[in-house]
Amino acid sequence: MIDLYTFDTSNGLRAAIVLEECGLPFCTHRVDLAKGEQLAPEFLAINPAGAIPAIVDSAGPDGKPLTLTQSGAIAIYAAEKSGRFLPRDPARRALALQWLMFAVTDCAPGSAMIYYESALLPEKSAANLAFCEERLLRYFRVADATLADREWLAGELSIADFAVYPVCASRRKLIDAAGNLAHLTRWMAALAARPAVAKAMAA
Repeated sequence: MIDLYTFDTSNGLRAAIVLEECGLPFCTHRVDLAKGEQLAPEFLAINPAGAIPAIVDSAGPDGKPLTLTQSGAIAIYAAEKSGRFLPRDPARRALALQWLMFAVTDCAPGSAMIYYESALLPEKSAANLAFCEERLLRYFRVADATLADREWLAGELSIADFAVYPVCASRRKLIDAAGNLAHLTRWMAALAARPAVAKAMAA
């Protein structure tokens, strides 16, 4: 059994989606970031960085417990453990990993900057918010262009799609307002219709 420590952020949802899709049994433990629970000694013992998501797999490699943080690392681990959603073809595998990194190093931080500018920073700036939104839309347009001639980001359904999707879902209003991301919107609808994705998003 895998213990997933998470909250309702795109990073947390990414881990939940991958675990659900890979069919790995897991138990969810909510770590309320708004209440500062990520800084509690009990959680810091799991992840000293005080960030979600984190997993503890009691049946890790060689049957030994494994604690793992970072949603990208969790996605790769789940795919390799289950033998699912990481392409066997070397080129497609490389593309899947490329899009995974695109999600966690470009899209997720871009979305976070919108949250900081609109909710957290003591001094708000409409100009800065617009800049952050356009920056994220530029990344979404890259994905949209890629999806123009394929169903999935890496050519087949993979952790790449599960990685990018939560950021898109959390910024659906921005995507809809842009009005020119038809391929991305179609792809989002296909993922939203998957039972495992819907279950993870609703948890």
